Amino acid sequence: MMWTRLASFSACASIALALGPSPGQIKNLVTFGDSYTDVGSPADGGTAWPIYAAGYGPFKLFPFARSGATCSNNITARPFPSVFESQLPLYFTEKSNGSLVLDPASTIYTLWIGTNDVGVGGLLTGLQKPGVTIVDTVTCAVNWVKTLYANGARNFLFQNMLPLQKTVLYGSTTYPNRYFNLAHNSTEWSLFMSELVNGGNAIGKLQLQALPASLPGAKIGLFDSYGLFSDMIAHPANYLNGTAPLNVTGCANSCVFPLGGQTSVCTVAKGAARDSFLWWDELHPSEQSDRVVARQITNAIQRKSDQWTTWFS
Repeated sequence: MMWTRLASFSACASIALALGPSPGQIKNLVTFGDSYTDVGSPADGGTAWPIYAAGYGPFKLFPFARSGATCSNNITARPFPSVFESQLPLYFTEKSNGSLVLDPASTIYTLWIGTNDVGVGGLLTGLQKPGVTIVDTVTCAVNWVKTLYANGARNFLFQNMLPLQKTVLYGSTTYPNRYFNLAHNSTEWSLFMSELVNGGNAIGKLQLQALPASLPGAKIGLFDSYGLFSDMIAHPANYLNGTAPLNVTGCANSCVFPLGGQTSVCTVAKGAARDSFLWWDELHPSEQSDRVVARQITNAIQRKSDQWTTWFS
């Protein structure tokens, strides 16, 4: 009986490792997305998560994410470099002119997008292109995998949306801030954001699960940002380690505006106290949260732990 159990466990472990990259396989990390991933203009008050992940790996980092981005400006138009109209074209240009040479087998591509698609200036406030829904924005993000695969990429890690309804901006107890300082029904916003994020994440998972059948040789994983941040909210002592009381509802860099006003009163945590906060400002994760994200993504890529990652192929 013991031998049977050991054999069964060994078989399950072998199947798990057959999905996703092999331990030690990945040497290069190519990142796409918005301000949550932008290393040139980090929005966490310090260093963006890809920098930490590159160090933890170690991996050679090739960052293409840009702040303010949506998946496509043809769906949710914003004056920022979107994934499909800016980031991917830049990647393809550098690849075609020889300035970027990457071995497909040892390179993994990540995408963390959606925050701006569903938020202020997007679906939440009705400023998307006519007829566009959460189905369109998520389908666009999943098409990022197909587009890179057609260009030779083979390893992908798709990061879903975190619980945006728990940020200060989209929470039910928000205040006028740098991202939105007009009157609105904050409870309605929080409920709608929860529906958008949870619905979008569910759609994305189903679409990603269906991809391997049409993309032979691809290694496709889903990193559960929503689950990870929900766990950080529920168990902050497992993740936050600053010198101030642990805080998952406020932010380290809080700026309160008068309703419709242009000036603000800001309170900013200093030094190690910043690491007590889950959020850096009203929308973005803190640097400590990003260290957690980086560690968990590195663990998934190196196959040390799949706690927050599901590999579909």
